[in-house]
Amino acid sequence: MKNTITGLAAAHMITDIYMPVLPAILPLLIAENGYSYLTAGLLVTAYNVTSSFTQPAIGWLSDKRGLTISVSISLFISAVFVALMGVVHNYYLVMAFAVLAALGHACFHPTALSLVSRLCSAENRGRITSYFVVGGNLGYAIGPVLAGVLVWGFGLPGLVLLIIPALIMVFVLRRLLPGGMAAVREAHATPLHKVADVPSKWPFVILMVASILRAWAVFAAITYLPMYLVSEGYSLVVASTVLTLMLLTGVAGQVAGGHISDRVGRKEFMVFALAGAVPLFYLFFASSGILQLIILLCFGFCLWSTFAVAVAMSHELLPGNVGLASGVMLGLAIGFGGLGVAVNGMIADTYSLTAAIGTIPLPIIGAVILMALLPYPWKTLGKKRGHSTGT
Repeated sequence: MKNTITGLAAAHMITDIYMPVLPAILPLLIAENGYSYLTAGLLVTAYNVTSSFTQPAIGWLSDKRGLTISVSISLFISAVFVALMGVVHNYYLVMAFAVLAALGHACFHPTALSLVSRLCSAENRGRITSYFVVGGNLGYAIGPVLAGVLVWGFGLPGLVLLIIPALIMVFVLRRLLPGGMAAVREAHATPLHKVADVPSKWPFVILMVASILRAWAVFAAITYLPMYLVSEGYSLVVASTVLTLMLLTGVAGQVAGGHISDRVGRKEFMVFALAGAVPLFYLFFASSGILQLIILLCFGFCLWSTFAVAVAMSHELLPGNVGLASGVMLGLAIGFGGLGVAVNGMIADTYSLTAAIGTIPLPIIGAVILMALLPYPWKTLGKKRGHSTGT
């Protein structure tokens, strides 16, 4: 089982390398192919919409119709079509390749995360899920750097070399997964752990809305915090470095969150971690210098630490539809959350950047309220009473 989890986490890292490549190469596409800002932006929109909003459908087809696309094939499709965007000049071909790459990306997550979920137990679900999710976070961070190095050295055709990591990963998966396939089949034969007293799918809907609000806060922070730091007198280099450190701190937070949620309870962790992010954000506003930056990193740790735990909760709320749950949490919730950033943009245009930044905790507060009301057992209460109880 350990080899299987390792292989899937590594595959997630490689798959998510390709996701941020298109935004990273937009300046070159505009300069060399003569695209307008609108047409260039539509490429990214097509990729993001396709990836985000097809994942739930693919997950549902996997759960209900047995449609399963190999993680190796999904990964390879994504890599090939991202790489080909560097060697074609026809806009409609580039658009088609963006959509096909996004479909490969969308097919990967429900299948891979379903396998991960089936190999977890109630005692380690948070920890194991966090390993898989963090693999994707690392890949997303590596992608722009790798694409930048390739196009700097070889121009846009250098993107073809991005196929190499996918080829290596396909080979690695064939070596790692066969040893774990017996465990995968055995896991599929065992019913997934289900939390007590969850009578309908409404708890999952509540979790989804809370996750959308959390994603809104995450994307708003990523988008506007560097601008705010620059407006406060920090250099662009410092602001970008702080953002990178906040994302890396968030990666550490996800691993820590998975471990802690296995021990103290998932609902407990979600409520307290999200609630803890709110005062940290306002302390960031009230401080300055090194202390201000340290508080911002702590804010990132708390906010990002809840993502993998929310995914683990979704699997326990929909034990018979883990593909659908995975598609919603890694696709739909993130996609809708990203749309919320436009609201902060309108606030910035109408009032000020500071006002837009100051509203970031509001969706977090909404997520805290929903998580507190979510019909999901409090682990500490269950221990005290000798059984699991809903809220």
